[in-house]
Amino acid sequence: MRVAIVHDWLYVIGGAERVLKELISCYPDADLFTIFDALSDEDRKYLGAKTIRTSFLQKMPFISRKHRFYLPFMPFAIEQFDLSEYDLVISSSASVAKGVLTGPDQIHISYVHSPMRYAWDLQHAYLAQSKLTRGLRSVLARMMLHWLRIWDVRTAFGPDVVIANSSFVARRIRKSSGRKALVVHPPVVQAAVSAAALPKKNYFLAASRLVPYKNIDRIVAAFADLPDERLIVAGDGPLAAQLRAAATPNVTFTGYVADAEMRRLMGEARAFIFAAEEDFGIIPVEAQAEGTPVLALERGGACETVVKDRTGLFFDRPQPDAIARCVREFIAVEDRLSPEHCREQAAKFTPERFRNDIEAIVSRQMSAEMAI
Repeated sequence: MRVAIVHDWLYVIGGAERVLKELISCYPDADLFTIFDALSDEDRKYLGAKTIRTSFLQKMPFISRKHRFYLPFMPFAIEQFDLSEYDLVISSSASVAKGVLTGPDQIHISYVHSPMRYAWDLQHAYLAQSKLTRGLRSVLARMMLHWLRIWDVRTAFGPDVVIANSSFVARRIRKSSGRKALVVHPPVVQAAVSAAALPKKNYFLAASRLVPYKNIDRIVAAFADLPDERLIVAGDGPLAAQLRAAATPNVTFTGYVADAEMRRLMGEARAFIFAAEEDFGIIPVEAQAEGTPVLALERGGACETVVKDRTGLFFDRPQPDAIARCVREFIAVEDRLSPEHCREQAAKFTPERFRNDIEAIVSRQMSAEMAI
């Protein structure tokens, strides 16, 4: 059986790329197709792909830094991959990868991290963030997104099986295209045995890329109302200088930290604070794997990974007052949220479980195709 794996693009190792790594582990001889590849040699080695084939956009200027400018060309680019020699095609898609062309005798399994958020429910937020709310450029952007929605619906029924990374994403897929999706949660690396019982220190932790939709500014503002509590913010991004300027003395910024250091910070934190509405959100599960409760916004994938009053608490709005109130509530019940319960919850999202679920779905689909 010849296998092709198709991924949107490669320029950083994020949550989608960690899923991709496990897909490649399931089928180590698969050929990997992607619109462009701007990874370092080290990151490319991390993925473990045998071969990587790119589209014509690979040669376009500034593709690694300005790839979103090429978004209108990506549906066309993904359709140019000739996958006719493969028996099984697995697409890993948050944008256009699910739109690859396959034939009636090929099996196409699509793992969807998210529908095109910028073309569907987050269109208006995307336009506002890009300063495209008025004028000719706004009209052109809206026309382009309208065309992308049409293309996205047209290609939604190309895959034989659609898999969503959370029930939240499955609902978004059904809302945008009417397609039903199975749910297989992403793989999350568990804590090392030696790190499973780090002594807790007197700080709360927030960690992510410092960009607007992560709402780190709201968490920082919440600690202005919690002067006796300490917050550490790990990560870097465009808002770093602005956040540092606005922070009170009880907030510390580490900048970028490597994975091992991040996991140590998680393990020693009293609680991890997560204020973004994510499709799944790997980092709250990583915090629980380190035995640390999570205080999360009660929206999106966090509702599927954090168990209220057992492995964490929720706040209903991404606003400083709601976050501060949740922190105070946590302090009152802190002793009831045990590290053991957190690690038990995180163990439901192991890479082994992910690989087994994917292979079982592929096997079932192959059996169904043979029965036709």
